[in-house]
Amino acid sequence: MTDVVVVGGGLAGLVAARHLAADGADVTLYEAREAVGGRVRSVREDGFVFDRGFQVLFTAYPAARRELDYDELDLRSFTGGATIAHPNRRTVLADPLDSPGDITETLFNTDVTLGDKVRLFRLQRALSGVDDEALFDRGPRESVESYLVGRGFSRDFLDNFAAPFYGGITLDRSLSTDAGVFRYTFKMLGEGQTAVPARGMGAISDQLADRARRAGADIRLGTAVTALDTDEDGVTVETADGTVAADAAVVATDPPTAADLTGVDGIPTETRGCVTQYYGLPGHVELDTGKKILLNADGTDPNQVAPLSAVAPSYAPDDRTLLSATWLGTPEADDGTLFERGRSTLESWYPERRFDAMELLRTDRVDVAQFDQLPGFRADLPAPDTPDGPVVLAGDYTRWSSIQGALESGRVAAALLE
Repeated sequence: MTDVVVVGGGLAGLVAARHLAADGADVTLYEAREAVGGRVRSVREDGFVFDRGFQVLFTAYPAARRELDYDELDLRSFTGGATIAHPNRRTVLADPLDSPGDITETLFNTDVTLGDKVRLFRLQRALSGVDDEALFDRGPRESVESYLVGRGFSRDFLDNFAAPFYGGITLDRSLSTDAGVFRYTFKMLGEGQTAVPARGMGAISDQLADRARRAGADIRLGTAVTALDTDEDGVTVETADGTVAADAAVVATDPPTAADLTGVDGIPTETRGCVTQYYGLPGHVELDTGKKILLNADGTDPNQVAPLSAVAPSYAPDDRTLLSATWLGTPEADDGTLFERGRSTLESWYPERRFDAMELLRTDRVDVAQFDQLPGFRADLPAPDTPDGPVVLAGDYTRWSSIQGALESGRVAAALLE
């Protein structure tokens, strides 16, 4: 292929553009927004870094290791495990290899059983030798809850830890997601770190865009693609700036737009959303959780709180503390009401502290954050080469909803046109 149009400047589109350009294609990428990244973007205001909703990078993701320069990203890592929060009390469940200082608290944690702790260790060892892709096909089609119950985990473990922790990963506190997603992410958690770039998650997209440009791709921002047609001569693309002819195209947009442009049935339309609020506190405030996420064991208002500036001090000015609080789904309550609920929850977890000076800095409502991944979902996903003509799909919805899925899909799409 000589001339290739890439529609969409999210992770998948940027990776596809880079690989195609590096292979000698004349690549033009069109992105409707004025910035690359799709769902992986950051905003910098008044010395703060606000990601578009709470996001993290699992450094063990194979595609991330292949496509990204971790040293350049200057990654800052969370501590493995979490602080499990209840009104008036908090407990710690941490990986002793990652956080030796939490061994005693983890051993005496009463929110999960001793058997649960042993099962976690055994499960980590059992999955470590399994091929990554095989993790999705290992065993029967079942939910995360069914898988954990079948392995003997207690109800306390499911309610106090698994539901809020994996609720944050899959946006599904009911644990009804395909067990393969649990197995894959659990293995990644054990083999790498959970991190954010010092400059925000948007630095991942910026790095991919820089690499695509250096490979020769032309990235045009603020230019929407409104239609795409194929014939025996190739592809005709209608953009806000006019009509473009190309030999082939990669459609790397969000699922609804991809369905409209290609007419492909089977692109997932059932999605999950979330709302993330960012809170500022004066001074350097320690919440006795270190670099561990706080899980709401007793409700979803919010599901979790992340001590962002403790993990990445560059996310906040030197004299401020930055927290994020995430609600699952798309709550109808206004920003102010959610803020008061978030403050009330923190006050219940920390009755010894006051949060009167806490400020609401930003609210991100992400209606389409992931697509539904019920048991067996991968059998129904569209193949990248499903569209007619020299058009391929790139997006996590061709694999699974994750940064890994998006990055890998871009490489696969490029390979189909090389």
